[in-house]
Amino acid sequence: MRTSSEHLPNGRYVVMASQHYSGSCQCGSVAFVVDADLDSSVTCNCSRCQRLGWVLTFVPKAAFTLTKDGPVTEYRFNKEAISHRFCPVCGIEAFAFGERDGAEMVAVNVNCLDGVDPRALSPRHVDGASR
Repeated sequence: MRTSSEHLPNGRYVVMASQHYSGSCQCGSVAFVVDADLDSSVTCNCSRCQRLGWVLTFVPKAAFTLTKDGPVTEYRFNKEAISHRFCPVCGIEAFAFGERDGAEMVAVNVNCLDGVDPRALSPRHVDGASR
């Protein structure tokens, strides 16, 4: 287990415990490793997340490494701020790239992490449909 801190907009910071995970799309054409804190996972009801049933965790881009860089198809919608990447072979979106407060971030689909049961987590819900 690794710990790191994240500075919050109010000037405070929170200490997070992250673990090392591997993940992939269903067919394995795209695979990755990530250091993530699953205690900070979220669900969202925006038009995309609702349909996909995503459980997400957000990590700095430096905590995410592609280990198998198969072909991906990009999809952008709404404000086109997030680069949704999905495997054109099996159709699974394992991650997406974006920015938060000027820092490059990766939204990781917790459903794609090996050995993780996302239904056992207690994600925080985000109302993306109202944004």
